[in-house]
Amino acid sequence: MMKEEKKNRTRWLHLRLSEDEYKLIQKYFDESVCPKLSDFARSNLLKKPLVLKYRNTSLDELMAELINLRKELNSIGNNFNQAVKKLHTLSQISELKVWILGFETDKRILFNSMEEIKITIRNLAEKWLQS
Repeated sequence: MMKEEKKNRTRWLHLRLSEDEYKLIQKYFDESVCPKLSDFARSNLLKKPLVLKYRNTSLDELMAELINLRKELNSIGNNFNQAVKKLHTLSQISELKVWILGFETDKRILFNSMEEIKITIRNLAEKWLQS
């Protein structure tokens, strides 16, 4: 296989565009894999095939779900940190009993959330494996 010869480009093509035209070309350039705007413009003008970036929508959906799960886990962690700080400030047994009852509710919420997370991850994994 011969190496492709390097072509010296000695000719200039000057082109004036409106702001909207430039923005549109820039948008299409951003969606391509061309390293330079001049390569993109040359390929278009010479009617050469262009390769566009491809977004994997199932991966995008997975990322959105994982971001939501991370937020949920962060808020659960914050709630437990607050509960532990409260535990350290309790000085009377009656306050401790009230805290324990509240803790049981928080624990139930946590375990339900964890189960939802497990189910979501399992469903995402199954969906991912089918694609």
